[in-house]
Amino acid sequence: MRWLTIFLGLVILAGVAATVIVLREGSPDPGATAARSAPPQATAKPSPTESSFTDPCGTFETVQRTPYPVSGYWLVPTSDPCTWRRQLEAIHRLGGDTVIRLGFGLAPRPVNDQGQVLEAPDFSGDKKPKPDKRYLACVEDGLPCVKAAERDLKAAHPDNRISWTYVYRTDERFGSGIFRCPTMERQIEVGGAVYYRLIAPEDGSDDPSCDFSSKGRAYHLILIRGETKDSLTELLDLGDRFGIQVFPALPSAPRDPVASTTANPRHIGTLTTLTRRILQDYGDRFKDRASLGGVYQPFELQLREWPDPSKVQTLQVYEEQHRIVEQELPGKPILVSPYIDSRRERDFTATPAQVAEGFKAVARTGVEIIAPQDGRGTGKVGLYWPNLKNKPVDERLEPVVGKSTYAQAYYGSTRDYYRAMARAREELAAEGVDVELWANVEAFEPAATPATKCAAQTRGRTDKARLDTQVALATPYVSKLISYMWSDFFTCGSPSLSEEIAQDWNRPIAVEARRVRRDIQDGLEIRGFHLQGAKVTLTWAGISTPRVVDSTAVGWHDPTPIEGLPAGVERVWIPVDWGSVPGDVWVRVTVTAPDGRKAAESVYYHNAA
Repeated sequence: MRWLTIFLGLVILAGVAATVIVLREGSPDPGATAARSAPPQATAKPSPTESSFTDPCGTFETVQRTPYPVSGYWLVPTSDPCTWRRQLEAIHRLGGDTVIRLGFGLAPRPVNDQGQVLEAPDFSGDKKPKPDKRYLACVEDGLPCVKAAERDLKAAHPDNRISWTYVYRTDERFGSGIFRCPTMERQIEVGGAVYYRLIAPEDGSDDPSCDFSSKGRAYHLILIRGETKDSLTELLDLGDRFGIQVFPALPSAPRDPVASTTANPRHIGTLTTLTRRILQDYGDRFKDRASLGGVYQPFELQLREWPDPSKVQTLQVYEEQHRIVEQELPGKPILVSPYIDSRRERDFTATPAQVAEGFKAVARTGVEIIAPQDGRGTGKVGLYWPNLKNKPVDERLEPVVGKSTYAQAYYGSTRDYYRAMARAREELAAEGVDVELWANVEAFEPAATPATKCAAQTRGRTDKARLDTQVALATPYVSKLISYMWSDFFTCGSPSLSEEIAQDWNRPIAVEARRVRRDIQDGLEIRGFHLQGAKVTLTWAGISTPRVVDSTAVGWHDPTPIEGLPAGVERVWIPVDWGSVPGDVWVRVTVTAPDGRKAAESVYYHNAA
């Protein structure tokens, strides 16, 4: 139902038209034309099951009260189940419906003569690795688990051997679905830890015949350390309670020892074996859970243009691992959050057009959701409008780019990059490659100050005004807004960022202004959040008195959801006499709530006519 529809007579409209203008950035409108349908794999979202519930952690509310445009957050694994509950309650209160769980990495490890798994080698010096305490407790029949596995393989055939040992640490407890060959694979529970012994041929085939005796072979041992309680089950149960979808992380690939930002394709076979086993177990236990939204690919990648994407190691690993997801968890999308670097003075950074090509390459690895990091938290991309590119950068960016202008520091703003990726998404759709474009708005600053430092984080949390600005610049080109990360950046300080949002949740956020004709009257349509009853102030170079227009008196408000844009985006329309607006000027559009609160960021429209 529309909250407000006001049509005045043409005489009144003509009288106020000279005082009203709506603005649109540029002529093309990729934000309007890019209808971002949900990927076919996506499942229906859960709904809160109760208005409140009580458990050993206390009483929790499941009613949304202060919904903010950001609706998804990263979570750090925790050993305290009550922490999960408090976090999901607070996320739900802010309108969150998605959480992405950080995970763990698969790692090859050396083993000493006693069969003890050693710590990761220190390639920076001559320090001799010590036994890894996490795996010392894994003992079978008085033997370290590696020696016990080797004993059992040789009992099946004397020429069997373990050629590589891998470790994987998690806070999950898996079911029997993780095992393919129960005669050789097993769960070992020791004290407060649970270990899983997986054995697979070194060629990566994960041979389902489980034939260990017909001939001698080389095998890879994957030793998993888990927990006695399954954190993912607890998180999914809470997701059902609060109506939140959970994206658990896939096992992260081992890193290249020379280029540490790159995945090492040498271990693809073992990585896909572990991925297959974990997802088989998820399929057995969780495939029908609405709260399992999909899976998260945690290995970060910089978006850039590659001469030959098929030769990029990380993309090779992506493609192989994502194929396993498609096989084992059909109907569940893969989410990945690559980063952007726009800094002119750094090597291997990328323009918006180059990032768009990288976006296409990542999409072709089988992901359904790409949520690029907006780069403001790291200082790798700036928040600015084209007409402000010669202004000095925000002083909070100076630790990264120094004292400079935006044009000197960056190839483009976050808006430029999301616009380019939205166009790339459309081009992919024309090829039959369907992918959603989300925005990961970083909730931190490049450097911490005493006022913003969060626990052990090296970066400090940001404030709501800057987060509002990130939302304003990204929203027209994406279908959902998520943020890295909930703890600690939304929870530290007094008030915390989440408390700031809860206290100011319905402040207007304008995201776009565009020229729109209604019936016979030309005018302006402003898109954004919480626009009902807004007053619009229009200014440009050369105007002596800003023009202030009350949308409730002469305009039209429509809260109807806009296809392809984040939930909550609505529209305000006001009539405009375009003849009174000079050509080739940038018009600043400021939105003010009925109670006097102004949007943190104005939007700008280039009147090129």
